[in-house]
Amino acid sequence: MKSTPTSSTMKDAAEHTSVQASTPAPKSAVTSPRKQLKVREDESPWTADELAGVKAELETDVARLGSELAGIEHEIADLIGDSGDGAGDDQADAGSKSFEREHEFSLAQNSREMLEQSQHALDRIADGTYGICESCGKPIGKLRLQAFPRATLCMQCKQKQERR
Repeated sequence: MKSTPTSSTMKDAAEHTSVQASTPAPKSAVTSPRKQLKVREDESPWTADELAGVKAELETDVARLGSELAGIEHEIADLIGDSGDGAGDDQADAGSKSFEREHEFSLAQNSREMLEQSQHALDRIADGTYGICESCGKPIGKLRLQAFPRATLCMQCKQKQERR
């Protein structure tokens, strides 16, 4: 069973990431992972600027998703609190409230998954495994990662996964 982070964990992750973003990294930390990152044969190696751009986008996503998730969780708490105040509500009102709660739960789950994916991508950049397909071990492709920085699978493996 997959564990889901709590809002305090998300806030900690967002705060940790924003602290990292505001603290300048040593020159070797920026260039070191770039040398280790795999690219396809038809692509040029990652430049420091390209990697910094992807990393900045991911860090922005982590901060945005963390605050978005906190807002959604607040909405859910309000909806759950309102569910007990249904005295005099007809079945349509009760159904509408239930639908709203389920919708907010769905939004929260989607935000959690995207937050986890963004944080995972940042972790992979830090440990030098960013750009390597988690299924086959081949390079994902720099252009794919610039378009979708949270990608963990190359196009072939992703297509296989979607066919299942």
